[in-house]
Amino acid sequence: MRAAFFDLDKTVIAKSSLVAFGPQLHARGLLHRRTLVRAVVTQMLFLRFGADEDRLAKMGRAVLKVTRGWDADEMRELVASTLNEVIEPLVYAEARALIDYHRSRGDEVWLVSSSPSEVVEPFAALLNITGAIASRARIDAEGKFTGDMDFFARGANKAVAIVELAEQRGIDLAESYAYSDSETDAPMLEAVGHAYAVNPDRALARLAHDRQWPILSFTHPVRAASGSRSRTPYLVSVVILGLAAVLGRSRARRP
Repeated sequence: MRAAFFDLDKTVIAKSSLVAFGPQLHARGLLHRRTLVRAVVTQMLFLRFGADEDRLAKMGRAVLKVTRGWDADEMRELVASTLNEVIEPLVYAEARALIDYHRSRGDEVWLVSSSPSEVVEPFAALLNITGAIASRARIDAEGKFTGDMDFFARGANKAVAIVELAEQRGIDLAESYAYSDSETDAPMLEAVGHAYAVNPDRALARLAHDRQWPILSFTHPVRAASGSRSRTPYLVSVVILGLAAVLGRSRARRP
């Protein structure tokens, strides 16, 4: 069995999923305005420069601190009630086409994200894909986030989770695919036989050149459940993978 593993932020959607929910969290009184502004600034830096391990670690600690005391059920209800409005319009048409392509071949399709499962799993259901690997926040006996993490799906942890999932489900990783934008996801990309850099940060672009990983550019957000999409992106996706593989290898062979 084959599978395709997609990073979420800047790979399937055009911005950070957590930042996208910022205004709704602020409206519910869960997020102060100063924290929201800081998140927007962080998002701008993330889009411009990418995210290294130190930056991701700082972002993770900041998120944990902010969420301490939040009600987990309220968070799930917020995501469920605003997912179509907040996240769905951010989906890249090119990502949607590749997801459809992999599903048409009978591949399992998984989102792999450092965002919390309360955000990632409903979005995986919206996309009608197999499932999600996501961070798992610790919840106390009263149903509140403690500010600690049981599992942080970041860096090497993504690869560990993918390998464990493959063993459980009989997935052939050598025949499988992975897509990501960040050099921090190099372990995830190295875990499969077919790695693709999507809108890569500078470090990943260099690594992709060295490893002969094809580079894809996703630029057109489209609603995930739109019934008005043409079949063109789906048909072109079959060509994208082949062309990207050829161009990636020829670029890597240049002196």
